[in-house]
Amino acid sequence: MIGLDTNVLIRFLTQDDAGQGALASALMAELTDAAPGFVCREVMVELVWVMERAYGLPRDAICAALNGLLESRELVVEAADRVAVAVDRYRQGGAGFADQMIALAGQAAGCDRVATFDRKAALLPGMKLVASSLGQ
Repeated sequence: MIGLDTNVLIRFLTQDDAGQGALASALMAELTDAAPGFVCREVMVELVWVMERAYGLPRDAICAALNGLLESRELVVEAADRVAVAVDRYRQGGAGFADQMIALAGQAAGCDRVATFDRKAALLPGMKLVASSLGQ
């Protein structure tokens, strides 16, 4: 198994650089069920950030790309079950993908709550504004 960095996935998905896109595609073509690529949670979060900020892609397009990665038998996505939930919630609007992942990580770790100053994030299950989370 080999780990895949965000920039490799970006080049594979966008093909915006002919040379690197071809190399990324060749690397992805070499992956198999027996020798998969590994995508960590941090790469998934960074991937969404890059697709939003650098490429200006809408949530639906980003979700489609993430679901494609999740469905690939040649990839092992860390915490794939949580990533899938985060993708679904992210598609619906509101808080960003990173906030979705943070809320789900807190829940999985058994946190009573995740304290935040982010008002959108505070609307997520398990997250509360710091001002309203003190002493609770």
